Amino acid sequence: MGVAVADIDRALPHYRSILGLKLLHGPYDDPIQRVRVCFLGTGDPADAVIELIAPIPTEASESAPIHLYLKKELGAYHVCYETPDIERSVADMRAKGCLVVSAPVPAVAFDGRRIAWLYLPTRQLIELVERPVQD
Repeated sequence: MGVAVADIDRALPHYRSILGLKLLHGPYDDPIQRVRVCFLGTGDPADAVIELIAPIPTEASESAPIHLYLKKELGAYHVCYETPDIERSVADMRAKGCLVVSAPVPAVAFDGRRIAWLYLPTRQLIELVERPVQD
């Protein structure tokens, strides 16, 4: 689950002390998405991972979609699903009435794997990330 925060460095201590989560990966600056992200969890692969998402602290970050979300004082941002075929998943979701917000693009936080953003007809934001290629 992705959670919008104004500043990752200020949010991290709360997630650590209140929820007992630890930093798993990041923070990463993603210039394509215009955000800084990090991933928190227990370290158990069976447990959910929370992605904290904040604007990159620059003047240009005010145009990032996350900045507009934060101005509305909202927190929960999106749910992310991993898919083996991102192109097919985007096409399937579009055919089922979802609006494609962003077609697949590489993401820094996922080692260049592509992500896509869609709105469900119920106005929830969904992120798709392509599954890593198996050797």
